[in-house]
Amino acid sequence: MTLTHPLNRKEFGSSDNLGKMMTLSEAIELLQSWVKNDKLAFHMKQVGHLMKAFAASKGYDDPTQHMWYLSGLLHDADWDQWPDDHCKKIIEELEARNQDPRIIKAIASHGPRYFGVEPDSEMDKMLYAFDELSGFLHAYSLMRPQGYEGMEIKGVKKRLKDKSFAAQVSREDIVDASEKAGLSIEDLIQFIIENQLRM
Repeated sequence: MTLTHPLNRKEFGSSDNLGKMMTLSEAIELLQSWVKNDKLAFHMKQVGHLMKAFAASKGYDDPTQHMWYLSGLLHDADWDQWPDDHCKKIIEELEARNQDPRIIKAIASHGPRYFGVEPDSEMDKMLYAFDELSGFLHAYSLMRPQGYEGMEIKGVKKRLKDKSFAAQVSREDIVDASEKAGLSIEDLIQFIIENQLRM
């Protein structure tokens, strides 16, 4: 991903819309109408699934888990058709739909190096943490006969050191996101292995 435009904003959405969230079916409808690339759609569903699983592991209630899921599910919704307006387009769409500003802020901060918005909340930080790393683990799973079965942290870390493998995945972002989330890369890898979305 190359930086085309920092968002140059600090406020996202309106506090009047706290708690306002589209239904799962509405979110899937948006995804299906905007995203035609099956691999990208799977990545978005995978990140949404991990976000919900993490929120559940923290004991958060169902509405909070749904909020986390939506931020993961829709974070790349505009990348397929509008790569030059990535992040900007989906943010504007969610603001027009009066969605909870916390979802919009999380999406705005899922690539601080690219969009110029720092992740602040736990949800922001975990979306950033799961995004690149889950994509990397998925790429690794596709080259293993057993997929995620028997996948070990040491195998993932060995591949991370191989810059030619999944070269488009930013190792710098993975390290930065782990530090911001306050979790080790090992713990993040283990969580993704244990909670990955089965195809």
